[in-house]
This record gives sequence, structure tokens and C-alpha cells, in this order.
Amino acid sequence: MTDIRERDFRGVDLNLLITLHVLLRERSVSRAAACLHVGQPAVSGALARLRAVFGDPLLVRIPGGMQPTPRALALQAALVPVLQGIQALVTEEPAFDPGATQRTFRIGLPDWVDAWLLAPLLARLHRDAPDARVQVLITDRFRLPDMLAREEVDFAVGGFHGAPGWQHQRPLATVHYCCMHRPGLLGGDAALTLDRYVALPHLLVTYRNALEGTVDEALRTLGRSRHVAYTSPRFSSLPRVLQQVPAIATVPDVLAPSWQRDFGLVRAPAPLELPPIEVVIAFHAAREQDPALRWLFEVIASIVDAPAD
Repeated sequence: MTDIRERDFRGVDLNLLITLHVLLRERSVSRAAACLHVGQPAVSGALARLRAVFGDPLLVRIPGGMQPTPRALALQAALVPVLQGIQALVTEEPAFDPGATQRTFRIGLPDWVDAWLLAPLLARLHRDAPDARVQVLITDRFRLPDMLAREEVDFAVGGFHGAPGWQHQRPLATVHYCCMHRPGLLGGDAALTLDRYVALPHLLVTYRNALEGTVDEALRTLGRSRHVAYTSPRFSSLPRVLQQVPAIATVPDVLAPSWQRDFGLVRAPAPLELPPIEVVIAFHAAREQDPALRWLFEVIASIVDAPAD
């Protein structure tokens, strides 16, 4: 049995940890006070005590709110599972029952993952968890850490590399790239060669208004470049553009079947080697033991692993 040394808790009011949790979630003394049903001076005093206990500012003022320090984010990742464990002991929370749940799941998805997985996921939930609700928020690897820290989403699905340590990830799938264009663009049965590829105008999805991306990095290693004629933050806008414009788009290959079926586009292998997208389920470390999310992760994994029709 782990030895708990009572003396280590001297001078520490465990209620301060609840206040810390709410402050890190709300990032506002006034909002935290409202959630805790106490006055703002009490929360300000608690924050001062917390800073003294941990020897760290924890939250610093920025325009429009307060920003947690790295130490505060590490504390949040460690603290929330502890509080959830105590809450489970007190409330005797029952095991998760998807058939009875009325929970709202907030899921962050890049729009290409939305197009790939949302329909089969909602169909599965309609069957197995008919009273559950789903809110989808569009995200990307740049916005996701802050969205998870603010609890705007429960988890996200996508290619989220370069994540902070408190953002846990569950591997889901490896997705490769392919090229999409309208019929007749290459003429007859002509193959998409690298020379033809770089000569065509390109459509690019970018989340930070850049005119370059993964393809351009790969082309540079070959001493080549392309002309990006159009950019968008959404993959969903590309198929209709490709129907009308003699251009090409290099996209995750999971989009190809629906773009071929619904928009009459043609698929071709990319004429250069591109790094695949390692798709993961990303979530805050504090949600590791959430039984509802763990069930939903298994549902999503089963959809990805199901054989294509």
C-alpha cells in the first residue's frame, strides 16, 4: 500500500485544488467565482495561495482573459484524474451504458475527416446510442491544443503531430495521398507524370494561409516546384472547383471514392513520394479514464478498420 504522509498536507486546503481546476478551465477569476458560487475576492485569494504553494504564477493575464503557464497545464493533467477518482468514489458513478446515455459528445474534426468518418459514426450512434448527441467543431493541429485545454472539445480525430505532452494520442490509421482532377484533363489515358504534375495549376488546402505545404516540401527535395493557383481552408470546396477548373488537387485518398462517385472526378497516384498522414484520436490526458470516451474511441476504431464496401 502506498504510504500517505499526512504531514505533507499541512497548510494545504484541499478545496484549493477544486478552485485551481475551475480557474484553469474558465481562465477567468470572475467566471470561476460564478461557478464556485463565491465572491471574486475569495477566488483571487485562493489563487494567491495556490501560487505560493506551487511557487509558480499558474495563470497570467492576457487580453481577454488569463493564460495558464506550462506548470499549470502539467498540474491540470495530473489533477483532473485525481478529482475524477474522488468524484467517482463519492457518487458511485455507474458503468457507461451507450443505450441509456444522453451525453453530448464534442468532437474536433478537420473537414476531410468529417467527410470521411462522420456519416458512418452517426449511423452507428443512431443504432447503439440513440439518445446521444454529437457536436462537431472544425479543428486543425494548430488550434487543437488550445481547444482541448479549454474543454471546447472532448477529443479530436486527425493528423495532429507535434502535440504537447499532456495531449494523449491513440493511433487510428495511416492515410496516403492521391491526386484528383476532372476527366479529360490529361488527355486520353495519359499517365500523370511528374513533369505534367508540376506543369498543372494546383489547388491547396491550408490552415494558415500559406501557399506551400507537404507537396512543396517533397518537390524541393527533387529540385522541382509547382504553381499553387488556389488555396482554401476547407477540402469540401475543392471538388466543385475541380469540376470547372483544369487543375489538380493532392488530397487524402480516403476522400477519393466519394469525389469520384458524387462529382465525377478522376483519381491518379501522386507522381512523387509523400509522407502519409498518421491519423490519431487526440484527447487531454485528464480524459484518459472517461468510460464514455473510451467506448466511443472503440466505435471509431471499428469504423476505420471495417472493410470498404
